[in-house]
Amino acid sequence: MTLPPPDPQFVLRGTSAAVHTLHFSCGGPEPDIPLLFSGSENGFVHVWNLKTHRVDTALDGHGRKSVYCVKTMGGKDRLLSQGRDQRICLWDLAEGRTSVTDSVFTEHVGFCRCSLLKVAQGRWLMAMAARSSEEVQILELPSKTSVCTLKPEVGAKLGMPMCLKLWQLSCGAQPVLLAGYEDGSVVLWNVSTGKALSRLICHQEPVMSLDFDSEKAKGISGSSEKVLSIWSLNEQQNLQVYKTHKLVNAGISDITIRPDKKILATAGWDHRIRIFGWKKLKPLAVLDYHTATAHCVSFSDHSNPRDRLLAAGSRDQRISVWSIYAQT
Repeated sequence: MTLPPPDPQFVLRGTSAAVHTLHFSCGGPEPDIPLLFSGSENGFVHVWNLKTHRVDTALDGHGRKSVYCVKTMGGKDRLLSQGRDQRICLWDLAEGRTSVTDSVFTEHVGFCRCSLLKVAQGRWLMAMAARSSEEVQILELPSKTSVCTLKPEVGAKLGMPMCLKLWQLSCGAQPVLLAGYEDGSVVLWNVSTGKALSRLICHQEPVMSLDFDSEKAKGISGSSEKVLSIWSLNEQQNLQVYKTHKLVNAGISDITIRPDKKILATAGWDHRIRIFGWKKLKPLAVLDYHTATAHCVSFSDHSNPRDRLLAAGSRDQRISVWSIYAQT
């Protein structure tokens, strides 16, 4: 029996456009101010102060084209943003600066968010959908050196990459990439060799979002259908369907597993945020606040579990922030 859902802890208004992406930066020690970064359809990245619930800074680097990915790089002073202007911008926000220090021209016309993985102090791998419609390019940052291009086998007909997740089992282990494609498959790639290790058809429709728990070797994906697909990775690096979960309404924009791997959240085309237990995918709550498609969900990285928050962004131009299952 699910409990009646709570109200949002607070709501952030003022983007003046649909909100497509969210990213918290709350892990710093006091007196560090916890921040939430949002990217919206009008091309702005807003930096929200979670103490005052107001915008500290508005960053304009994408020529008023929609921003659909924001991530910090090792602290709140270095930011990456990706927009429909086919650019990924790297920002320096230290000491009040708001400057783009570098950018990568992706030539990618879709909505596929890039994925970042820290591989050493000050060094990152970035996976991004490439110019050729089926390819994924891996770059090293900040040097922008090309590591490899991941090309499906001839005749594979995967379609465009829709979502990407770089990860490694342990520090220093070989980085691998999970990619969800237009044909409904999820592919595991070895980034070092550029070879596909395994492919699994998880959906009948394009994979809209996926997340992966490297500790349990288990992942989850959603599409425009009424189903969540849960899959696992065995020791031979083969993807296998673990189970599926039927949804009430079709369409998942975003899925994220909380960093402690206890719960996950989905953003739905039906305007709702759904919370599940990650272990058995038990439905825990339906957060029914937004009045249009929910585009994105993000959990905060607070060091104290009691402070943990969940944020959701929607086409209704609002960001709802929730304190839910913070203790579990």
